Amino acid sequence: MGRILLLLIIIVPATEVGVLILSGNLIGIWPTVLLIILTGVLGAWLAKREGMQAIQLAQVQAQQGQIPSGMILDGICILIGGVVLLTPGFITDLFGFFLLVPQTRAIVKAFLQKLFEKMIKNGNFVFITRR
Repeated sequence: MGRILLLLIIIVPATEVGVLILSGNLIGIWPTVLLIILTGVLGAWLAKREGMQAIQLAQVQAQQGQIPSGMILDGICILIGGVVLLTPGFITDLFGFFLLVPQTRAIVKAFLQKLFEKMIKNGNFVFITRR
């Protein structure tokens, strides 16, 4: 896991720089800068909207006595998507929008659900309860 994270920390920024240079050459510097700003603003708005909807739905579920586990995964995806969208670059923006759009976020939620279930089953994820 650590090696994969290290590769991502090296490869993603290097690829982003390459894509930004390519974009600057193709459409110009100022349109590239404006696109970066536009995706950041649009991403912040979308993250806020989706986050508020997730919070409201989690509150409704909690009031009805349900555990809002799906909303917790939504919140994780929305948080990561929002943070990634605020970093400059088109590749990270695509990933961020993927996490913020409910239809595509469902794919990531299903993956996270399976990952957490596997971690719990293997004993890598432990719940601590206080009484």
